[in-house]
Amino acid sequence: MVANRLLLLAATCLVPVSLALDAVAQTRGPRAPAAATAPASGVVRGIDVTGNQRIEAETVRSYMLLQPGDPFDADRLDRSLRTLFATGLFRDVAVARDGDRIRVTVEENPIVNRVAFEGNSKVSDDVLTPEVTLRARAVFTPQAAQADRQRILDLYARRGRFAARVEPKIIQLDQNRVDVVFEITEGEAALVSRISFVGNTAYSDRRLRDVVATREQAWYRILSTSDIYDPERLNFDRELLRRYYLRQGYADVQITGAVAELAPDRSGFFVTYTIDEGPRYRVGKAEITSTLRGVEPESLRRELSVSEGDWYDGDAVERSVEALSDAVGLRGVPFVEVRPRVARDRENRRVDVTFEIAEGTRAYVERIDITGNSRTADRVIRREFRIAEGDAFNAAQVRRSRQRIRDLGYFGGAEINVQPGSAPDRTVLQTTVTERPTGEISLGGGFSTDAGLLTDFGVRERNFLGTGIDARLQTLLAQRRTQVDFSVTDPAFLDRNLAAGVDLFYITRDLQDTSSYSEKRVGVVLRAGYEFNERVRQNWSYSLVQRDVFDVQADASRFIQEQTGVTLLSQVGTTLSYDVRDSRIEPRSGFIARIGTDVAGLGGDVAYVRWRGDVAGYVPLERYLGSSDYVLALQAGVGLLTPWGDRPERIIDRFFLGGDNLRGFALAGAGPRDTSNNSSDDPLGGRLIWTQTTELRFPLPLPSEIGLIGRAFVDVGSLSRTPVSGPGVQDDTSPRVGAGVGISWRTPVGLINIDIAQAVVKESYDETQLVRFGFGTRF
Repeated sequence: MVANRLLLLAATCLVPVSLALDAVAQTRGPRAPAAATAPASGVVRGIDVTGNQRIEAETVRSYMLLQPGDPFDADRLDRSLRTLFATGLFRDVAVARDGDRIRVTVEENPIVNRVAFEGNSKVSDDVLTPEVTLRARAVFTPQAAQADRQRILDLYARRGRFAARVEPKIIQLDQNRVDVVFEITEGEAALVSRISFVGNTAYSDRRLRDVVATREQAWYRILSTSDIYDPERLNFDRELLRRYYLRQGYADVQITGAVAELAPDRSGFFVTYTIDEGPRYRVGKAEITSTLRGVEPESLRRELSVSEGDWYDGDAVERSVEALSDAVGLRGVPFVEVRPRVARDRENRRVDVTFEIAEGTRAYVERIDITGNSRTADRVIRREFRIAEGDAFNAAQVRRSRQRIRDLGYFGGAEINVQPGSAPDRTVLQTTVTERPTGEISLGGGFSTDAGLLTDFGVRERNFLGTGIDARLQTLLAQRRTQVDFSVTDPAFLDRNLAAGVDLFYITRDLQDTSSYSEKRVGVVLRAGYEFNERVRQNWSYSLVQRDVFDVQADASRFIQEQTGVTLLSQVGTTLSYDVRDSRIEPRSGFIARIGTDVAGLGGDVAYVRWRGDVAGYVPLERYLGSSDYVLALQAGVGLLTPWGDRPERIIDRFFLGGDNLRGFALAGAGPRDTSNNSSDDPLGGRLIWTQTTELRFPLPLPSEIGLIGRAFVDVGSLSRTPVSGPGVQDDTSPRVGAGVGISWRTPVGLINIDIAQAVVKESYDETQLVRFGFGTRF
């Protein structure tokens, strides 16, 4: 009896204690996620939801693992609590049994009203916004805010700002909303203070610093990011070093380490690359074997870029594989595989290379898929493919297709991945491109020897409305030249192998200082061109131009005074070109040859036939001098003008020599000239011209990223056969020679060319020019 009373007394005392604990817990904040425990007996009759504001009660009930009609289960009740927390919708959740019902009490997480950034000046809001996951009208959680903070720190770290600090601040608003503000202290960029190498004996640290993409901090790199520490760039540098050594014959080279140490004050990094060079190898035997019928190895030897006795070059082996694959493919063999077999003779330091040509896996292109082109039409990309759906798979054609897509200039990146098709002998070419802006607005200024002070403005869209059409408007205002051009070109007119375009132009030139007259041209040119294959192309044009020779000086040559007046030119022209250069912008190997003919006289006031031919070849000297910037450029050209009919010949149709085509001589400074006493030694132009240039391009002893290239050149040329004769008219076929040196500086805002040349062989009446330079900008 006494025991029962004691138990009853204890029970009555426990009730207020538990209520007090609940009260204390409520004052301290949200309760710990715990479900009320109850005997697992009975059946759930209903689920009551309280505390919800935006989220429907039915949505909360849908996350419960217990539903009306189910027997009570403490484990399922506890897992229901965890499931509700895992949604990220709620700040606090309580689940308890209330008789035969379940009571769910929730406290919702706030909604993000807006996300803002403060203190950022080096990285714009447009760059930061895609990095964070919190968005307006999204559910806010502290975990999401901290994750976004880390993403912003990672972004700044990739830009070399390891001292950056980010603090997310929360501003409470009404209706359970918050503003999220990331307060950013950017700090100074941690640049690469020093780059060093360990284990290199064949090449100096200075030479290897030019090989890697990472650069040491310097004042002239203010417009570059190459001196900002980037861990991903270090891996790229290791590959650059490895490939450089392989090109020089170090077939066993290993780049064993790339370590970056942050200075104690976090102001810069010390980067160290560890190299195991190994021995240097020469090529022993370079052989070709073939198991394909009709493919004779000896007939393919000219495709090899390696030969016996050369230093082993890994890149040359890869180029040989591609060249052999292309050559065999052009012979009509659809399935071909070229495997290089390399055998090292470490004792004699020789590498034998055998290129095995065999039948490859039979596969056909089932489908070509293109993704990422949000703006450019599919057909613009598909017409660059050298392979079509249903064709036999050809790796060489796939590589060429990828290069052609990249050469369009419409995309920041273009990749073609080979995916399995619906059958073992079917493949899918998955093409992924990344669009980039193709519109340009340019404003420039500068100085050139021929035009004087100049300014120009241009608007260009290279991919108009995603169709591939190139539209351009360019204006140039200079002391001695004014020019306005409007041009539209469709590189695949009617989706065919036909480039079509039109040019409208207005040009005035002040030639008073060189030829004692001024000229004006206004006209239109219709253009069309097509490719016979990857290397051969033909272009056609029709020009209708009104020309005016005016402001002729009173003391000008009588042969120039006779040229005063307006004439109309109606001309048809064609050019056939053969181009095997490795690059159209900065060629380092290969050559281009062109031959053209212009026929005037189908209407208009003048009638002539003008033949033109030129060739330019580029010889890389890297094998001998160790740098790809050593290039020998050889150029030659010839032109012949032949009037026909009884229409008068005009001076503005003739050739002139000097200036760009013969350095060391002034513009139109060499060739036929009227030197009579009553004239101002005016150039008369000629009907026959030929020029030849030999130029050596070489790197200067300065960091390569400055963009300076040196040049040493010899120009030779001759101009003759002026159609006029008389006292004082000088005309001979003797060649003129100019020689000199120059530099080209490709700056971030334009190209600067400076040439210092001496007229080595000249006539007494020629006009020379020691310094010639041009400068232009875009900003």
